[in-house]
Amino acid sequence: MQTMTPQSVCVLGSTGSIGVSTLDVLARHPESYSVYALTARDRIEELAQQCRRFAPRYAVVLEESKAAQLRATLAAEELATEVLSGVDGLCQVASDPEVAIVMAAIVGAAGLRPTLAAVQAGKKVLLANKESLVMAGPVFMAALAESDASLLPIDSEHNAIFQCLPYPCDSLSEAGVEHILLTGSGGPFRTADPESLHRVTPDEACNHPNWSMGRKISVDSATMMNKGLEFIEACYLFHAVPSDIQVVVHPQSIVHSMVQYRDGSLLAQMGNPDMRTPIAHALAFPQRVESGVNALDLISAGRLDFEAPDESRFPCLRLAREAILAGGSAPTILNAANEVAVEAFLAGELPFTGIAQLIEKVMEITVVVELKDLETVEQADREARTQAHQILGELCGV
Repeated sequence: MQTMTPQSVCVLGSTGSIGVSTLDVLARHPESYSVYALTARDRIEELAQQCRRFAPRYAVVLEESKAAQLRATLAAEELATEVLSGVDGLCQVASDPEVAIVMAAIVGAAGLRPTLAAVQAGKKVLLANKESLVMAGPVFMAALAESDASLLPIDSEHNAIFQCLPYPCDSLSEAGVEHILLTGSGGPFRTADPESLHRVTPDEACNHPNWSMGRKISVDSATMMNKGLEFIEACYLFHAVPSDIQVVVHPQSIVHSMVQYRDGSLLAQMGNPDMRTPIAHALAFPQRVESGVNALDLISAGRLDFEAPDESRFPCLRLAREAILAGGSAPTILNAANEVAVEAFLAGELPFTGIAQLIEKVMEITVVVELKDLETVEQADREARTQAHQILGELCGV
């Protein structure tokens, strides 16, 4: 019997929640996958522990000072992992000829360049970094079309839609699709008094009822900006226009998304709220492998509720829709302003309700331009962040 060589995997953002879940799935299938590279921003102790367990060829840290610290730690233990640093290091491992699969799980705009490098190098890219598509959709999709890369969505909602569509699906209309139903839990403040939201603390915003996530994405879920970003991402992933997609609040997070067909059929992908399911699906596609997730017990789950989102409570959802309708760099501006606003909220500099207010102000005053290449994307991102910091200073009286 012929022995298959394990596929080499690069995990961008290995110490975050998606990265940790990815490594859990990989560890269940050592005969099929090997860890070639791991990367982190500044969680050196966690990354060192991952290097001890998985013995990757490379580890990458964003800052050189942190990389030097990791080098010293690994050298003292006589571990052979080579430590690189900076965006160049991230792009190097994402495009390395030895790598077959890249998990793109770096949060925020920082993930764009290495994710794009993986696409341009023709990798199988598992996309958890939604910001790559939000801020650079036209540029990213053009690069994908020009490469041999395959792109598989990891967000539970987009992975669910992918599973409910025929493969490949280049046209929703030709596939008989009427609507994509993008579900969201509504976060921790779905039923809160809107008048109380200005008093929300970072810890309260990060206390998601169903999912265990990093602090930035948890805040995005609490404002429903995460659903707004996913709305934009879905437009690019599935060749959809905004009118093709309907957001539905589903508090139980069991139905991860649905596709409505013109014959009356409604296909849904369901499962326990655990990111290892979409990770395992995308990793092994078109096969299926064990993920470590318990099977869904519908009897125990009981009722499933669905409702329309309250955009007066969640204005970020409206802002995201306006951004994708405006096109060009409008989603880039939205994403940049959101990252600045969330960081300020987590630092105690901005109230929870100030997040949407800051984003809307930035969108009102920042000029929308055509996104021609990576340079225009990054320029638009920088300009929006400059505007956001200026407005933040005004709001904070700095």
